[in-house]
Amino acid sequence: MEYDLMSLRPAWPEIFMLCSACFVLVADLFVSDRNRAVTYVLSLFALGGTLVLVLSVAGDAPQVIFDGGYIRDPMSDLLKVSIIVISLFAFVYSKDYLRAKGLFKGEFYSLGLFAVLGMLVMVSSNSFLTLYLGLELLTLCLYALVAFDQDSPKGAEAAMKYFVMGALASGLLLYGISMVYGATGALDFQSVTRAMSSDGMDDKVLTFGLVFIIIGVAFKFGAVPFHMWLPDIYHGAPTAVTLFLSSAPKIAAFAMAMRLLVDGLGALQGHWQDMLIILAVLSLALGNVVAIAQRNIKRMLAYSTISHVGFILLGLLAGTDKGYSAGMFYTIVYALMSVGTFGILAMLSRQGFEAENLEDLKGLNERSPWIAGMMLLLLFSLAGVPPTVGFFAKLFVLEAIVNVDLLWLAVYAVFFSLIGAFYYLRAIKMMYFDKSTETQPVSASADTHLIVSMNGLAMLAFGLLPAPLLDACLAAITS
Repeated sequence: MEYDLMSLRPAWPEIFMLCSACFVLVADLFVSDRNRAVTYVLSLFALGGTLVLVLSVAGDAPQVIFDGGYIRDPMSDLLKVSIIVISLFAFVYSKDYLRAKGLFKGEFYSLGLFAVLGMLVMVSSNSFLTLYLGLELLTLCLYALVAFDQDSPKGAEAAMKYFVMGALASGLLLYGISMVYGATGALDFQSVTRAMSSDGMDDKVLTFGLVFIIIGVAFKFGAVPFHMWLPDIYHGAPTAVTLFLSSAPKIAAFAMAMRLLVDGLGALQGHWQDMLIILAVLSLALGNVVAIAQRNIKRMLAYSTISHVGFILLGLLAGTDKGYSAGMFYTIVYALMSVGTFGILAMLSRQGFEAENLEDLKGLNERSPWIAGMMLLLLFSLAGVPPTVGFFAKLFVLEAIVNVDLLWLAVYAVFFSLIGAFYYLRAIKMMYFDKSTETQPVSASADTHLIVSMNGLAMLAFGLLPAPLLDACLAAITS
């Protein structure tokens, strides 16, 4: 089959991102350390140009190219916009941190752009093969980013753990895909769905493959009991990497779950729904309870992530358009909350000092009332306190599972959310009521101050007006 530029129009964002990432990688070779900001600016232009192309090719009608391997539809449009915007936030947050730590190198932004490309491919995948290629591109970049600080033994250990666990999870996912392919003889999701609806299909082989696929999805989310890597990676990686790792890839993981479970294996909903219930119940309990015992704020937020993944899985297991849209809304909002929270931790770090303990937040209001106010909004949103957007994200998910007669699960989720509010409120108490040993104000560049202000105020804006984003998520699912 021959391709020309117009027939590839749905994939223009990915093509542009690939060319831009390669250009940034080569151009950085000719940039001196003193002018490294050029690489940073080029990376922002790469993300901005990709965002413009995503919006220019967006539309209501799905478009399938590459022999059924790639799809552009409203869901991919919305998720791509979210990934790019949050990645742009992450790049801006990371600049001052990397400079202070002596890590302001072009490789960080090159790896970040290739990771974004992997996420975009995952979001638009329409076959097991395309999805796996995007996933591997993303994870290989993340392995390198976790070990980005070559002088940090903690970072090297975290990267090795991530690599070993990630390779195991990818192998299990690939094994599950091979089972489904062996049973259906198809790789693209539409053909798999048609094959499963035919008579004589071996449900045992499909169910066996589904178990391994669920394990792969659960690992990428960080759901219990496949969460072992998450706290160590969040703690060991540089904060600039953690803020990227904890945000945009979660949106790609949601897209992966939607493509695999809903588009590809929707006929097995009765099986994967029960599996997701177990994962959600365990994640909500362990994430919230263990987070209380953490004194390292990066590990606390890692266990917090596990609990939030439980809510995302609740939306997925509802198995309805309302549930899927609530899960998408929650994922986007959580990514925005996470990148902002870790972004402020990056702002508090400096040369020779890493802000990673709860005590490092003490007296933040005295040092910088505005930054403390933004952190307050982000932590309130993570805790689900109205009128921040985190409250409505939880509310929409709970409403979706109540509508499918899973009231007990909604009560369970509310109970552990109340427990989880404690460790967020403890951090807020330290910011506003404890005395700090630090006296110098928080310093950051103008663009970082702008982004953190937008990030924090978005928690309030989306909380007061959640309908536009929720309607966009529902339209992306139902169209």
